[in-house]
Amino acid sequence: MTYRVLAADDETELLDALELFFTKENIELIKAKDGQEALEKFHSTEPHLLLLDIMMPGMDGFQLLRRIREVSSVPALMLTARDQDYDKILGLELGADDYITKPYNPLELVARVKAQLRRTYDYLQQGSPEEVIRIHDLSLDSAAGTARKGDEELPLTRSEYLLLEILMKNAGRVLTKQQLFEHARQESYLGDENTVMMHISNLRSKIEDSPRNPRYIRTIKGLGYRFEKEE
Repeated sequence: MTYRVLAADDETELLDALELFFTKENIELIKAKDGQEALEKFHSTEPHLLLLDIMMPGMDGFQLLRRIREVSSVPALMLTARDQDYDKILGLELGADDYITKPYNPLELVARVKAQLRRTYDYLQQGSPEEVIRIHDLSLDSAAGTARKGDEELPLTRSEYLLLEILMKNAGRVLTKQQLFEHARQESYLGDENTVMMHISNLRSKIEDSPRNPRYIRTIKGLGYRFEKEE
């Protein structure tokens, strides 16, 4: 299978260089020089993953991701020239799955893209022995890679889906931030609590009737999070 990655960056020479690396990995790179062109190509090409530079003229990467998240939960990696928590937190709030700081090593970027594609699409193909989990009015279908609240499908990003999966499979147990991070990201936890907290916050906003007074995902101070079992 040939994956399609939509990359938006006004530094077109970087995209040209990246294209060589992606081609070697049998990944098609769809290039866009700004947010508007990227939005148009997103609708016409249906990419498997987004690679979005934050600082672009006109529609920046945050605005672009916000528009795409209105209709799709396709995995998204943000590129930022500023190693600042604000950029990372905002990207995660908008539904980004990962971020990479410029300047970056092209081989590392390609490796991260491949890892995200593998986690997203290979996982869906493999399915799970326990295909459907139901707790309260939430259901998670591992074979289809979808989650529902009642009859409504939830627009979860891949990271949010994986967090919900491990929480529901371990309902009633406290899971640490490290356990949640490593399941959702498939990489070692280096104390990045903000990433876990933002994904949990985003997940709550989609599944809870009142995110400030959560019914499903409870914070256990000093320990982590617990998904409440049915009474």
